[in-house]
Amino acid sequence: MKISARNVLKGTVVEVTKGATTSHVKIDVNGAIVTASITNEAVDALKLEKGKSAYAVVKASDVMVAVD
Repeated sequence: MKISARNVLKGTVVEVTKGATTSHVKIDVNGAIVTASITNEAVDALKLEKGKSAYAVVKASDVMVAVD
């Protein structure tokens, strides 16, 4: 599969929380937790579950970083 996103982070799913239409998927990427909001249908189609390897694909024109 070819994608145009520049940031692809491989990790392990640590939590999947389904809502009414959207799920929050937490992926551990070398000790950092990345959270993605995706549709419930995508979670089902990708068979995402705790312990499974997954990729977080970040595609954005702007990324903001804040520090306390």
